[in-house]
Amino acid sequence: MGCRVLIVDDNPSFRALARAVLEHRGCVVVGEAGTGAAARSAAHRLAPDAVLLDVRLPDESGFDVCAALTESRPAPAVLLVSASDYGGCGVVALCGAQGFALKSEIVDIELARYWPMTDARSAG
Repeated sequence: MGCRVLIVDDNPSFRALARAVLEHRGCVVVGEAGTGAAARSAAHRLAPDAVLLDVRLPDESGFDVCAALTESRPAPAVLLVSASDYGGCGVVALCGAQGFALKSEIVDIELARYWPMTDARSAG
């Protein structure tokens, strides 16, 4: 079985794209959420191995959600994503994320670098 992933993003179109990409790469998408509150609830209920988490959510910062999720036990491996580049921002590491990627690069992300039990093959 592949890595069990929760997708958190307020944009349904991006969630659909991310689901397709992740499932193609061998991940099992166990749930989706569009807000920080829904993400916390879903993570508690579903206990995913990994979370694809948007930095900008309508109700709170993805950085805050990440910090809360990575303090839980067992903690999922969180990969932050955004349309804006936060990669050089120290807060990515401070909030407990495994890393950061631009949404525009979702197809090419080397998932095994960030998440356990992930097939290292490219999506192509």
